[in-house]
Amino acid sequence: MRRGECQVSSDKWIEGREKYMKKKITVLTLYVLLLALCFPAEAQVPKKIPLVGFIVPGSPSSYAARIEAFQQSLRDLGYVEGKNINIEYRYAEGKFDRVPDLAAEMVRLKVDMIVTGDTPAIQAVKKTTTTIPIVMGNVADAIAAGLVDSLARPGGNITGLTTLAPDLDGKRLELVKEMLPKGARVGFFWDPTVGAMKIRFSEVNAAARALEIALQSLEVRNAKELEGALEAVTRERPVALMLPNTIVLAHGKQIAEFATKSRLALIYDTREFIEDGGLMSYGPSFPDLWRRAAIYVDKILKGAKPNDLPVEQPMKFDLVINLKTAKQIGLTIPQSVLYRADRVIK
Repeated sequence: MRRGECQVSSDKWIEGREKYMKKKITVLTLYVLLLALCFPAEAQVPKKIPLVGFIVPGSPSSYAARIEAFQQSLRDLGYVEGKNINIEYRYAEGKFDRVPDLAAEMVRLKVDMIVTGDTPAIQAVKKTTTTIPIVMGNVADAIAAGLVDSLARPGGNITGLTTLAPDLDGKRLELVKEMLPKGARVGFFWDPTVGAMKIRFSEVNAAARALEIALQSLEVRNAKELEGALEAVTRERPVALMLPNTIVLAHGKQIAEFATKSRLALIYDTREFIEDGGLMSYGPSFPDLWRRAAIYVDKILKGAKPNDLPVEQPMKFDLVINLKTAKQIGLTIPQSVLYRADRVIK
């Protein structure tokens, strides 16, 4: 073979080799792209599902309306439990001394946030953590209880909803005065160890004096004091008993049974307990508060800091009258009160 012919053969071999390598690279590139399209999850880091701790001092049944409202609000915001949010539920069953252990458990679980309600429970959770965000579903007076610095700028790791509204107990007493005989005595159950209750009792006492209603103070710190308070009610014979939610959660069943036997009217803060034998409830809508609590959860999960989220006051109030109870205790409810009721139980 001549030298020129050898050079031509060499050039053709090199050209063929280059075409082969380009074709191979193209095939490999397409193969990698197909793998990336077929298995995208393998190329991505799984997103962490947020874990929310949910602690309430009552039982699932006593908090049913609040829980349902909270869960529905989360669904409306696009959350699905087990898919893009996980919630650990814990209930103290009316025993506030169990709350610290439940809060400590949430810290061990490394939850991203704790949702809780009622002043004693929130105070207990606050003592357990100063870093995990805490959303209050409801609290009487967050400032007086030492939970926040102010409603506008909470400070620290706590924010949420308060039931604080102007002269609620005064309005309850006005309704009581319309329904009960003139000069009737009203008993007020309260726990002096709860900071917010001291302020509330002072306000109730002032409202009672202004309305010329005789108010009987019934202090209840524990089961033994409850017995003494019920004995005092038997002696003084008030015609109505006012029960703040903290008292209802701890001793509501015993007081309701006593009131039924003694034919006494029970006045509750909220509608959740009135079907247990109460005559009337007037106050903030707790389901509405807990619905709005879910909005706080959403904002914090999206990066907002509790300190930047003002504590909100109630926007919706309910008046509920139980005519069945009124009949049992021999009381006629004036039409002027019934007309203002949001719900009448017959």
